[in-house]
Parts: sequence; structure tokens; C-alpha cells
Amino acid sequence: MQRIIKAAVDRGASDVHIKAGDVFRARINGELVPLTRQALTPEQTRAIALDLIRNEEDRKRIDSITDYDCGWGAQGIGRFRVNILRQRGSFAIVMRVIPFEVPTVEQLRLPPALTKIAEAERGMVLVTGVTGSGKSTTMAALVNYINTNENRHIITLENPIEFLHRDLKSSLTQREIGADTESFKMGLRAALRQDPDVIMIGEMRDAETIDTAIKAAETGHLLISTLHTPDAISTIMRIMAMFPPQEQAVVRIRLAESLHAVISQRLLPRADGKGRVAAAEILVVTPTIRDLIVDGGNLPEIRDYMSEGKEQYGMQTFDQHLTELVLSGDVSYEVAHANASKPSDFELQMRTFGGMSKKAAHPGAAGGAPNGGARTPAPQPETAPADNGFGSGLDFLNP
Repeated sequence: MQRIIKAAVDRGASDVHIKAGDVFRARINGELVPLTRQALTPEQTRAIALDLIRNEEDRKRIDSITDYDCGWGAQGIGRFRVNILRQRGSFAIVMRVIPFEVPTVEQLRLPPALTKIAEAERGMVLVTGVTGSGKSTTMAALVNYINTNENRHIITLENPIEFLHRDLKSSLTQREIGADTESFKMGLRAALRQDPDVIMIGEMRDAETIDTAIKAAETGHLLISTLHTPDAISTIMRIMAMFPPQEQAVVRIRLAESLHAVISQRLLPRADGKGRVAAAEILVVTPTIRDLIVDGGNLPEIRDYMSEGKEQYGMQTFDQHLTELVLSGDVSYEVAHANASKPSDFELQMRTFGGMSKKAAHPGAAGGAPNGGARTPAPQPETAPADNGFGSGLDFLNP
């Protein structure tokens, strides 16, 4: 098992999928590709699940587990966020790869405006996007920037702990849900009594946690968290929708006063087929945007202010960043167009900057893969050594 997982990591996998009745699979450059040729049996999958669970009490109740989250790591392989689940009565496992090295904003090639956002003394900073869009990695980069440059006390609440931060200029307290504190809600309430300057919450899942997070921002803390929303405007709307109608007017005022920034991102395949690149939308709450949030009736106007606030505030829309990525050759025109918030506006921007010719500049990216994305070359068989802990052996596939 460990050799197969290492092979996936060496090929740049972001996730490893293990399921009874199927082969090992890995998500590489956004595509789910097979790693082996033999399907796993239910007994093999159960054995792998048992090996990944390190808590002895949880190991004893392995056959009653239906959904289970944990962290796992192995020397020379890496660290992983693990979800163990049941499907059709057998185990399935999804492992998210967590790099040992905490990334920087520069290494992730994120807009430099993010470092300015991380320097804020107080307020709520939300990193949003769909599952697998790199939200946790971006949050880790923000925490790493603060840790490297500021003398602060940073408390993180995670399930499980992902990136391991060392104390640099800041002091870091990393708490894992279930092991170190009962829940996000309980951990956040307790954090307010632990002299924090910065609080990072892995995910805000309900109105009570959001309410406590807003209180943390209102009382002078910088709070960083995530939401599963596709862009900045929908983030504001999602938060409002979590509260009863009779409370929403008050919540709009509180949110307008406490929200500092929203960073929304999407991972897109690079035009050269070598990995993926993040496209980011950045909203910084200015007095004008604060008024729009309080009013609540003209939220779509926020997008116009984001477009106009790039130079002064570092704001940008997805379409603005997509235009830059196409002009720099990082992303093909077809992929950018497919991911644009307003394709017609994106086309207009490309014509304005003379970037339509980029469509022909990357013919390989446009032919064959959906939305112009580069496909992984067809795998060729290579037989692995037979002695791999599974009896008859598993055949690896080459990249």
C-alpha cells in the first residue's frame, strides 16, 4: 500500500482513491487516473483502512465505522488527510496529499494582494471555492505569511490538522477537532479566552459557528476561514441565507462591519499540461462595498467595484485574472473562457488586450481534452514486483 501511495505522490497526485472492487486511482493535474490494474477486494480495503487508523479505540470499532476522518503520515512518503467511508457495505478511502513544506503566497503564484490582506489587524477573511480548489493550501500560506512576519498568537482549529507550522515570529497553537477540542463551535468559543491575535477555522459549517466567528472579528481579532461558495458575491449571500429571515437585517450590518476580504479561487489546468494554476477573485471590503452589504438589494454591483478597485485596493474579478493568465500563456483561451463568470465580458476583455490569438498559441491544449485542458498521456503497463503484501501482486501503470 505504501509503495503505491508513494508512486502516486511522486507523480504529483493531489488525492488517492481506494475502493473495494476498483483499482487504486489518483487525481493528477485534476484528472482521476488509474495507478494499478488489479481491483481491490473488500478484505484488502478493510486492511488498508485499519492501517490508516492510528487511534487504538477507533481501530477496535473498525467494523462499525461508516464515516471517519483522520490524519496519516509515513516517513519518505508524506502526510495525508484521510476520509474513510462505506459504500455498498465495503470500505472506501480518499486521501488528500498534504505537503511537508508549508507553502508561501509566492510559491502558489497567488496575487500579491493576499499578503496585504494577511497584514490586517482585525476582521474576517474568507477563502472560498469548490471542493479541491486549494482553499486549505491558501489558508496555510496566509498563516505562514503572518507567522513569518508578525509577532502574534495564532490559533488554528482543524479537522484533521493538515499543514504543520513551526513557531517563527508568531506563536502557533494547532488544535484538532475530536482530539484537542470537541467541535469547531466549542473550540472557537474557547479560543476567544486564549489571548489570540489570529484564529484560523478549517471550515464554517453552520450559523452558530459563523455567528461566533463574526463576534471574534468584532472583538478585534483576525479570523480566517473557508466556505464552499464559488465567488465573492455568493459568499455574502450564503452567509445571509444561513440565518432566519427576521435576523438577516442585523446580520447584514454585523457582516458589513466585520468582513475584511473574500478570496475565491478555482484551479485550472496549465496550458503546457504541467500541473494546475489558481485563478483568484479578490474582494476587499471598502466603505462603498460595506454600504452595499448593509443594503442587501444591490449585491451584484459589487462585481463592478471589484473590477475598478484593482489598482487601489488589489481587488479583481475572476474574469480579470483569467485574462492575465491567458495573456501570460499560463492557461489556454478555451479553459479560461469555460471558467469565466461572464463569458461575454471575458471575450470583450480579451479583444481589448489583443489576447484572442492566444487561442491558437496552444493548439495542444485545445485538442482532445474537455474545455481545452491538457490530458494525461495514456498509461502504459508495467508489472510491479509480486511481493507487495497483496498475495498475487498489483500491476502498476506508468504515467
